[in-house]
Amino acid sequence: MSVRARIIGTGSYLPDKILTNAALSQTVDTSDSWIRSRTGIAQRHIAADGQYTSDLAFKAARAALARAQVDAAEVDLIVLATTTPDNTFPSTAVKVQAMLGMQRGAAFDVQAVCSGFIYALSVADNFIRAGQAKTVLVIGAETFSRILDWEDRATCVLFGDGAGAVVLRGETTDGSHARPPGILSTHLHSDGRFANLLYVDGGASSTQSVGHVRMSGREVFRHAVVNLAAVVVEALHANGLDQSDIDWIVPHQANKRILDGTARKLGVAPDRVVVTVDKHANTSAASVPLALDEAVRDGRIKEGDLVLMEAMGGGLTWGAALVRW
Repeated sequence: MSVRARIIGTGSYLPDKILTNAALSQTVDTSDSWIRSRTGIAQRHIAADGQYTSDLAFKAARAALARAQVDAAEVDLIVLATTTPDNTFPSTAVKVQAMLGMQRGAAFDVQAVCSGFIYALSVADNFIRAGQAKTVLVIGAETFSRILDWEDRATCVLFGDGAGAVVLRGETTDGSHARPPGILSTHLHSDGRFANLLYVDGGASSTQSVGHVRMSGREVFRHAVVNLAAVVVEALHANGLDQSDIDWIVPHQANKRILDGTARKLGVAPDRVVVTVDKHANTSAASVPLALDEAVRDGRIKEGDLVLMEAMGGGLTWGAALVRW
């Protein structure tokens, strides 16, 4: 007998305001064709004034709980991935906990930038495997627009705001099911030697200010294609599987060229890759759960499918999670 964490509900939320490439080109030296050709992005969602990361996270969490048919009172733990918390402290997770009306369990944030959701999913999976939680809410939420330099066309065109969430439930498996659903494994990596390739030039300890995103795009692209392909192979080998077993790859939505390059390196057909970067841009820790929720709701991801989620972000951090739906 063993316990496996199964995803029983997904949810997402995008702010109402849509900023198109054409609109962005009115304020920064860029164009729709320039952005599309280099990134695949057509638009991004931007949080309204007074709308915080916790607000986005709460709406995505509420949607995931509703689809899972789980009451917030049943949740033992919230793990929230974000790089753009409401405050330095308390954590955004405890604010969402209060908004959901939860008065039990625990809640905390995880910070691994664009890899954040994979990191948070791994933490939740291990809590369930260890028997310390049965029902866990995992959220990726960002108001990344708040840390952009809107005069830097190399970065401001890439990012957007949003939130996605999943509900995990620990289920006992006795070996009678040939392919039981749930998280098969998670794989996390980081290499701090490359922290200066993608970072924010501010912080409480260093500048006492929030700062803005700075990125060496070409170097990040090179590391992304190599590291993401490697961690996908690692996850498959850990479970005695190969690329042909994958039904869907749900990647971090950073850049269409990175998605295409990773798929080519793995020999995976493009139509098996869930792509939302054109509509959402890069929403950092929110991008994987946003894409996952879309593919679940539109029926692409079905019961029994093998789903591979992967991401890379500042740090550098990267990781993957292999899930049987």
